[in-house]
Amino acid sequence: MKLAPGVGNVGLGEVPEPSAGPGQVKIRVKAAGLCGTDLHILKDEFRSWPPVVLGHEVAGEIAALGEGVTGLDVGARVTTETYFTYCGVCRYCRAGQNNLCLNRRSIGSGVNGGFTNYVIVPSRNIHTLPETVNFEAGALTEPLACVCHAVLTTPTVEPGDVAVIAGPGAIGLLTLQVVKAAGAKVVMLGTNRDTHRLALAAELGADHCVNVQNEDPQALVASLTEGGFGADVVYECSGAGPAAQQLLTLVRRKGRYVQIGLFGKPVAWDLDQLCFKEIIATGSNASIPASWNRAIALMAAGLVRTEPLITHRFPVTEWESAFGTFEEQTGIKALITPVDM
Repeated sequence: MKLAPGVGNVGLGEVPEPSAGPGQVKIRVKAAGLCGTDLHILKDEFRSWPPVVLGHEVAGEIAALGEGVTGLDVGARVTTETYFTYCGVCRYCRAGQNNLCLNRRSIGSGVNGGFTNYVIVPSRNIHTLPETVNFEAGALTEPLACVCHAVLTTPTVEPGDVAVIAGPGAIGLLTLQVVKAAGAKVVMLGTNRDTHRLALAAELGADHCVNVQNEDPQALVASLTEGGFGADVVYECSGAGPAAQQLLTLVRRKGRYVQIGLFGKPVAWDLDQLCFKEIIATGSNASIPASWNRAIALMAAGLVRTEPLITHRFPVTEWESAFGTFEEQTGIKALITPVDM
């Protein structure tokens, strides 16, 4: 839990077992993914409303249905969207962009999330997992939905494009798979700390993997593109300022820059390049319901595999070790599972 405002103030706590209210679903958590947002909450770089149970990447089975809920069954294998409340009447909600609602509250930051035994969500948030997707893989539906929103809601890639992705972490590796499914050629960039991640990127379909501390990717990207003009689209997934700056040098004129990773603080960025190259720059905030449908469809079709990204599994009592793997970049994706207390 985030126990109190400020840097740190995360620890184990006790909460009563919740009950599903009208229109709500109670999920027995089987697996929950640790996200960079959780680390930002620990560092007080992302807003939360403590005391609150962290965790918003959840998969489990339906334990109970609240009054008025239909079309769902107790025992069903599910995952869930994250927005617990939003106003429903602002210009963003009315346009289907509830991710931008100023009054949005989400599980894991605004209300209790999934790093515990049970989580309560509105029934509208529920998605049934495909038969081929287990609970662990299903817990990564949420980051995949965020990637689908970033890459596909605003069309950023077309078949035959050359795409460069910076950051072979979980988000970068999901972006790789979505972009490959769209028919693009992909160059994945990493650093010395990413040796194992770059190897996995190659297994998941990256056409080229480059350690930017050993090799300048400029010549490679030029050789892959017509006229040597540069990449059609670049995706920043690392949350590192130098990567963002490098991508501006790799994208072609009239190309597209897409920000997916979060820096957690202001970074230096040469905005003049947007003018000189007439670059289209887009960002994305979390997900929308339509991107969840796309994520589920990609997983069901086998076009995106999430399970290979899971490198660590921890009971919730070992949360500090889980956070350590993320901070130290010793793995790719850590899962937290509840324990019966």
